[in-house]
Amino acid sequence: MISFQPTKEESAFADLAGELAQERIRPIARECEQNRRVHSDLVKTLRELGFTTLELPESWGGLEMSLLSQTQIWGALGQGDLGVIQGLPGTGDGASLIRLIPNHPALQSYKAAAVEGEGHTVAFLQAADGEGMSGVQAESNGQGVVLKGTSQPIRLAAFAENLLVAVNDAGGETLLLWLDRQADSRWHVVEGDYRLGLLAAGCARVRFAEERISPEQVIAKGSEARELLSQAQARIDVLEAAKEVGLMEAAVSYTAEYTAQRKAFGQEIAKFQGVSFTLADMAIETQTSRNLLWQTAEQIDDGKPEGRRAAGGVLSRVHQSLRFVTDSAVQLLGGHGYVQEFPVEKWMRDAQAQVSLYGREGELMARCGEQLLEDHVPTGV
Repeated sequence: MISFQPTKEESAFADLAGELAQERIRPIARECEQNRRVHSDLVKTLRELGFTTLELPESWGGLEMSLLSQTQIWGALGQGDLGVIQGLPGTGDGASLIRLIPNHPALQSYKAAAVEGEGHTVAFLQAADGEGMSGVQAESNGQGVVLKGTSQPIRLAAFAENLLVAVNDAGGETLLLWLDRQADSRWHVVEGDYRLGLLAAGCARVRFAEERISPEQVIAKGSEARELLSQAQARIDVLEAAKEVGLMEAAVSYTAEYTAQRKAFGQEIAKFQGVSFTLADMAIETQTSRNLLWQTAEQIDDGKPEGRRAAGGVLSRVHQSLRFVTDSAVQLLGGHGYVQEFPVEKWMRDAQAQVSLYGREGELMARCGEQLLEDHVPTGV
């Protein structure tokens, strides 16, 4: 029998996250969206409590929590507002890669700043898709790597002073690069209304005008880079799915409360069959997503290869549930579902932006299929 019962410490941390979500995050979600940035006071509070360093190793001043613990905490925070937590400055998705190579020489200057609490925001540009669709190309030569082209929109790029870049060069070799704007690495930020939601998350494109990357900025290449990227991607998939489950829980709770209070034809609208059945479906989708997520997180924590292989598929499944739950919430609120005084219209927009940002269902399943084939193809074939 599998049990995901949290420890007392995990429960206390998740409870604190839930309180912050309700009392601090949700009330200022609209303000953060309008300002296109998370309020500095909230950032300071979450940073002081350790919520921005859950994934970072202890040697970096982080909490180095298990993936299962983090899913519960991010799920609780996600009940406040997905757009806000996606806009928190710090290492972002890059933390999952940093956790795997905390002592790499290229990262040591940033590590020193992070330990002192002065680390800049990191954006993770994943352009190693193997299909030439990323918009960023790399050319390797004897003096290093040259980057050119414009990326797809990525989270935190508008605020980032550092970039982690995963890209394939012209010969198909995977490269992992660390770029520091303060150390002669330059890129152009191309901002714009790329998303209807997640407006506080700093989404922007990154453009390279033949930026020359020195060998010292290459973290890994070839099979080593692919292995690191695979491990980090699995962790990122799980953490993003956790945030989405939190949003679904918020949508189910809010919609249930709303429909239980509103009346039509003399009775609460929640009692009408069409409403109650939809609410039940929303709750089932949320619970199913949560269970799949926790199981995968536990497998990855235990080092089981099936956990890493399943992560992309789980995120695809959670994406599907997220869109259904948030769309249904808007529909069940009727005309109020599209009014900004009610949070569900923002949640629906954020959900659509989240899916676009982290890979639509078909893209994620294609990636899972490619990984499955690679795992079963003999070496040298």
